[in-house]
Amino acid sequence: MAYRDEKLHEEKVFKDPVHRYIHVRDRVIWDLIGTPEFQRLRRIKQLGTTYLTFHGAEHSRFNHSLGVYEIVRRIIENFRDQPFWDDDERILCLCAALLHDLGHGPFSHSFEKVFDLDHEDFTRAIILGDTKVNEILRRVDENFPQDVADVIHKTYSNKLVVSLISSQIDADRMDYLQRDAYFTGVSYGHFDMERILRVMRPMEDQMVIKESGMHAVEDYIMSRYQMYWQVYFHPVTRSAEVILSKILHRAKELYMANEYEFKLKPTHFESFFLKEVSLEDYLKLDENVVFYYFHIWKEEEDAILSDLCRRFVDRDLFKYIEFDPGNQYRELMDLKECFNEAGVDPIYYLEVDSSSDLPYDFYRPGEEEERLPIHLQLPTGELKELSRQSDIVESISGKKRTDHKLYFAKDLIEQLPEESDIKKRIYEILKG
Repeated sequence: MAYRDEKLHEEKVFKDPVHRYIHVRDRVIWDLIGTPEFQRLRRIKQLGTTYLTFHGAEHSRFNHSLGVYEIVRRIIENFRDQPFWDDDERILCLCAALLHDLGHGPFSHSFEKVFDLDHEDFTRAIILGDTKVNEILRRVDENFPQDVADVIHKTYSNKLVVSLISSQIDADRMDYLQRDAYFTGVSYGHFDMERILRVMRPMEDQMVIKESGMHAVEDYIMSRYQMYWQVYFHPVTRSAEVILSKILHRAKELYMANEYEFKLKPTHFESFFLKEVSLEDYLKLDENVVFYYFHIWKEEEDAILSDLCRRFVDRDLFKYIEFDPGNQYRELMDLKECFNEAGVDPIYYLEVDSSSDLPYDFYRPGEEEERLPIHLQLPTGELKELSRQSDIVESISGKKRTDHKLYFAKDLIEQLPEESDIKKRIYEILKG
């Protein structure tokens, strides 16, 4: 029997709090789960610094990746014998679902911003590079690693396959919304996934939803909207991300100046500072390693690096206020000047952070990020774009919401003498 079709002697199951069980019968999937590159995802949190806001959010990219695999496995079961579905694509879909987040680094998006990296590039590098993952994928077929990478990169020729993992209603989103809601303890991210899976239908270019399932999809979209604003963009989480970014910027600044001697040389970070990151370097750096450095750096001679690491490790975060940098640019300049006069470095202790989200959008040709809309299939077989049928979805379609906050080290300002004019001026600006 070809490796592509090889089954385990008996089905393996992972007990899962969201899907109850995750079922593995294919040898290739079981082998991929056992690779060092996939096991590394146990050491990368799914929600980065969110555990400092919602204490249950300790789940990992490993959990989520298995969840996405399970949802795709169940979708494919439902698609079997349906028009437009080619069962030869089955193992490709399962592998792409399992490996779609393989390239995430520690604290994911904050880390990427500081070092100008993209986890999708590293996902591709792991799949196509000299790795155990690549070795296993090549056992299926010499071109199979490229096919998996293309599905994840959204360039694969079969757009239906791509839409299972990357669209406005896909297995990735359906897992993380439910999983993140479960581990944060909130009620927003729950929706009737069973119903959605039952009404999904394969079409030539994407999966569509039977019109009878419209209300379940409305619920899913509103769940996503609420999760972004109540969990993903929570201001306390963003405060922790600001401090995390400042730590990495400070460490890089000290290293690049070539005048500071670290008590613990930042060996694991050197190639990141120098923008010479190899795949080997990238895979060695996980959140356990980063946290070890932060603990050690609490004792560094550099007061700023030491203080920022203490704040992050001990959860002594920056305070925040509503602040619109577009309309309050002058106030921001005044604040920076006042912080400098007070001896508090505004580069590290004052930051405007903005978050924005577009919960759903219809197709807009030529946009930088073209979003394939969700289509409903009417009883006649005709397809209608979701927002044309749903008043709820129409009310939020194409509406991008943005939120701005100013983060600052309030405790350092409070330490200034009560009679200080600078202190009074800072609080005047902050109070608007």
